[in-house]
Amino acid sequence: MKTQVAIIGAGPSGLLLGQLLAKQGIDNVIIERASGEYILGRIRAGVLEQGMTDLLREAGVGERMDREGQIHTGVELAFNNKRVQIELEKLTGGSTVMVYGQTEVTRDLMEARQKAGLTTYYESSNVALHDVKTDTPYVTFEQNGEQHRLDCDYIAGCDGFHGVSRQTIPESSRKEFERVYPFGWLGVLSDTPPVNHELIYCKTDRGFAMTSMRSATRSRYYLQVPLTDKVEDWSDEDFWTELKRRLPDDVAAKLVTGPSIEKSIAPLRSFVCEPMQYGNLFLVGDAAHIVPPTGAKGLNLAASDVATLNKVMKRVYKDGDKDCISQYSDICLRRVWHGERFSWWMTSMLHDFGQGDVHDTDAATYEKFMSSELNFYTDTEAGRRIIAMQYVGLPYEDLS
Repeated sequence: MKTQVAIIGAGPSGLLLGQLLAKQGIDNVIIERASGEYILGRIRAGVLEQGMTDLLREAGVGERMDREGQIHTGVELAFNNKRVQIELEKLTGGSTVMVYGQTEVTRDLMEARQKAGLTTYYESSNVALHDVKTDTPYVTFEQNGEQHRLDCDYIAGCDGFHGVSRQTIPESSRKEFERVYPFGWLGVLSDTPPVNHELIYCKTDRGFAMTSMRSATRSRYYLQVPLTDKVEDWSDEDFWTELKRRLPDDVAAKLVTGPSIEKSIAPLRSFVCEPMQYGNLFLVGDAAHIVPPTGAKGLNLAASDVATLNKVMKRVYKDGDKDCISQYSDICLRRVWHGERFSWWMTSMLHDFGQGDVHDTDAATYEKFMSSELNFYTDTEAGRRIIAMQYVGLPYEDLS
């Protein structure tokens, strides 16, 4: 088999890239180790930046998103018995975010790919990338017990943190940066009306909490929990009780509870691999970087990678310009590090790091710093504008 671009991974970044390339007449094949049903069963982020919604429309998959997604013009921070609204649209001159679940984005992209008759190999095993530093890279994999070889011009590694793409780059040729946080997020999905029309990020003495939604009738809530906690440690009743304790009183009084339809604990980490390109292999999304979910940057950073790689491939195939390939990593990493810093900053300000009692000077000093940081940025319009500008997402960068 032969194609122009081999895409490893059929998550939203791989599917979006494939759709955009196909729109330009660039042939691509996707190879995925899991089943389509498994991918659709993963519950992930739901806040989309303007840049990503525009990209989905460009890919021809924005119709249902525009019909069912919820545009949010603001977001709230709650702490010290007060609620501060970050007026995204007003403070940024018109930018907003859209709440539309990653599962729905993936479903739309899957259906569009199937309708277009584009090739995707699900449940592939023993995927391996070969000769990625040469002009003739190829991918081998097993499908239904048969060995396959896919020759290509370029490989896009969209296979996540645990995929084979990043591991294909020799350790001597990549540098990895990581911070693992000492807590996780316990998330619950329920068919209950959201408690607030905007997301609320809550800082409390009991730990962080967040109220979010997927639709007008489906809610998503989170609690900061120790890494030692297990999902089975938390009954629905325990979750709702603790959530109410961490919400502002007026918000807790409006909370509608119900049976959970999904419950999971996600660890938090900041991670970046440099560079994001090695020969004719390009790392995209979680294969190259992970952010804490505070600030909703994970899926959106993956989308900006896709936008950049799509521009690179367009110039390569339409203009015959291969020199632009060397720009990919630098352009992506500039935006990635801004997103990493914002996510770290939001996480640091809003979470309890459990650094000791009041007699621990370092811990007490750190908490004072973070409290001052939160008050400084929320007490002034200039500070709120900085938060808003980063929350809605920085502009995508063009090739030179």
